[in-house]
Amino acid sequence: MPIFAYRSTTMEGIVAEGVIEAADEKSAIERLKNTGVIPLEVRAPREGGIRAKLRLKTRRLDPATFTAELSALLGAGLPLDRSLNILAEISDRREMKEVVQSLLKSVREGGSFSDALQKHPEAFPRLYVNMVRAGEAGGFLDVILERLNEFLESSKELKEHVFSAMIYPTILFITGGLSIILILTFVLPRFSVIFAELGSSLPLSTQILLVVSDALKSYGWILFILIVAAGFVFKNYISTGRGKYQWDALKLRLMGDVIIKLETARFCRTLGTLLASGVSLLQALNNAREVISNQVIASAIEMVSKGAKEGKGIAVPLSQSGIFPPLALSMIKVGEETGQLDQMLIRIAVTYEKSLRQAIKRFMGFLEPALILIMGLIIGFIVISVLLAIFSITEIPF
Repeated sequence: MPIFAYRSTTMEGIVAEGVIEAADEKSAIERLKNTGVIPLEVRAPREGGIRAKLRLKTRRLDPATFTAELSALLGAGLPLDRSLNILAEISDRREMKEVVQSLLKSVREGGSFSDALQKHPEAFPRLYVNMVRAGEAGGFLDVILERLNEFLESSKELKEHVFSAMIYPTILFITGGLSIILILTFVLPRFSVIFAELGSSLPLSTQILLVVSDALKSYGWILFILIVAAGFVFKNYISTGRGKYQWDALKLRLMGDVIIKLETARFCRTLGTLLASGVSLLQALNNAREVISNQVIASAIEMVSKGAKEGKGIAVPLSQSGIFPPLALSMIKVGEETGQLDQMLIRIAVTYEKSLRQAIKRFMGFLEPALILIMGLIIGFIVISVLLAIFSITEIPF
């Protein structure tokens, strides 16, 4: 039977961590509830037993964790101030403890929970605050927090998938580049001394290689400074509005399929979650636009907001923007016609998140062999050039 790591608390705020055997995650939660505790987190660890407990103790608290734990406490029937008090007591990170204590103080002074969250924009973005405010207005804060938890977990999982997919190509590029620099700056100079003493005419490829090696050894520090300076200038340029837009336009041309699917999934999940939480369409569009990182697509979303203000809905303005895929547009149109736009947007997000993983897999399947081929060609050129020079030595008369 699978083993699940858990983190739970009692009504008095006593925290316990451990592992439990259950058929699935829901069964593990029910078993914990039957023992009289409130499960804050239950997950299937990759490591078993003690290693899983250590991983739960050392993990970093973040808004997703805060939301999951607060949702569990509210769902167990505890009032908001009591729930925040328990979270403040069990938080093992000083920064998070201070934030929760600040939230608790604001709530006990009579302020709304959303206003308290708004005082900490570094931890809770406007999207988060608006959803909580909608939950407070409708009287279903616990339901909103459950949706927020699902939203944050899905977003986190997507980011981790993209990040993990880039680890191997990055390591390959760095190690391959360092290997080439090491060969050019430390290995080849030893051969160049031998070739110079023999005084023979070297093949053209070897001469080119030795020139590059000498230049890199003599002026490598200048090249390093130029690269750092260029990187600094490029970073400053893309921090401007115009530079960011042009850079995003270039990325859209180079990796259009991956970026469009990523932004479509992100936009639809955010908008669908907001609409399902009772946020108005115009406000939800403005919040959803903020989660779009590509400025070209964000500009198209801004035109959608103008169309929505004119009563055109979102399907027609989105189709006129020419950014979103046809399948997503068709599903949005159906959602508007059936009055189930929020549910349809969530379905679109799920569909394109799966499609994005496949697109990333295809892209990585192309990128990794391409990097290996480029590194292999460069190193092969170096080896062949050295071998040609060595073979030419045998033609020198003694």
